[in-house]
Amino acid sequence: MDRYEGFREFLQARQQSLTRTASLLTGDAHLAEDLLQTVLIRVASRWTRLARDANVEAYTRKALVNQHLSWRRRKHVELPSVTMPERGRSHDEATVRRLALRQALGRLTPRQRTVLVLRFFEDRTEHETAQLMGCSLGTVKSQTHHALSRLRTLAPELADLLTDVPTETHR
Repeated sequence: MDRYEGFREFLQARQQSLTRTASLLTGDAHLAEDLLQTVLIRVASRWTRLARDANVEAYTRKALVNQHLSWRRRKHVELPSVTMPERGRSHDEATVRRLALRQALGRLTPRQRTVLVLRFFEDRTEHETAQLMGCSLGTVKSQTHHALSRLRTLAPELADLLTDVPTETHR
């Protein structure tokens, strides 16, 4: 019996989603690859036990969040800054908004960025977010509130996107 039986299938099924999450957390494709690779090595080394006893995807996502926060605490990893395109050029409005959002997310604290990625990009509940981040429900609520307020300040051009997002979260 192969020690990694099922790991390849898990990776094939979830890699795109995990890569997207890592990319949103880090704001950089290369850091995202490093983050995901580090976590997948840990998952693979524990695969036999995880496949038998745990929700592998939940474990992997929690490990992604923990590793990201750990890297940011220890290394003070600088997220790349995104330069907004000049207004004179003809750019797709969606691209400009995506760049503005990425730039604003890069200026949030690691916990604020993480809570927004989990809550709004991954559509996680407050409870799921608290579990993944290893913190209390109150921390998720306060971090969400502070992150959204800061986003509104940092990127007023995204105000129409953020008007549908409540400052107080009730999910």
